[in-house]
Amino acid sequence: MKKVLFGLMFVCLAATAPVAMAQTGSGTSVSYTENVLADEVGKEVLYQRALDWAQNHFSYGPKTGPKSDAAAGTVRVTGTGKVKPVATNGKEMEQTIRFDFVFRASDKGYEYSVGSFRLVPNPQNPEETEMLSDYISRLATEKGNNKTFNDRRVTAQANNLASEAAMSFRSFMNTMPAAEESSVGVPAAN
Repeated sequence: MKKVLFGLMFVCLAATAPVAMAQTGSGTSVSYTENVLADEVGKEVLYQRALDWAQNHFSYGPKTGPKSDAAAGTVRVTGTGKVKPVATNGKEMEQTIRFDFVFRASDKGYEYSVGSFRLVPNPQNPEETEMLSDYISRLATEKGNNKTFNDRRVTAQANNLASEAAMSFRSFMNTMPAAEESSVGVPAAN
């Protein structure tokens, strides 16, 4: 009797379990965006902090096209990274990609994004780029993709780069120094 009940319970659980599906698409959308509430700090302080990160701590170089607007509270910079698809023989082929970091401050907080990924097909001409999503789609149609999975590999590497840049920025913003440390706890001495 116990075996019958156990078997019946197992069949019921298996019938109601969610169905697992294999990943069929390459998931070519690569970006990271976050909105952060920080209304107690102020737009100017947030802008200055983001500008400091973009100028002094942005480690995805060579960086190009830095733009900032204090009145609008925006900072924009283009960074560089690498992805490494592999040939059917297993040899890595390093490719340069570019991406944009965009920051917008407001009185209630800030928003930032890492996106607009572009491939630089020819390192001798870095201004000529191709959208990374188009490159990934092309990789998915290549003959040896069922062995190399380059479409998934490049997507994962670019997503990792986006997450890494976003975590670096967010970590920097989270370590914002107090505006007036001397006024915390005890009155400041003259």
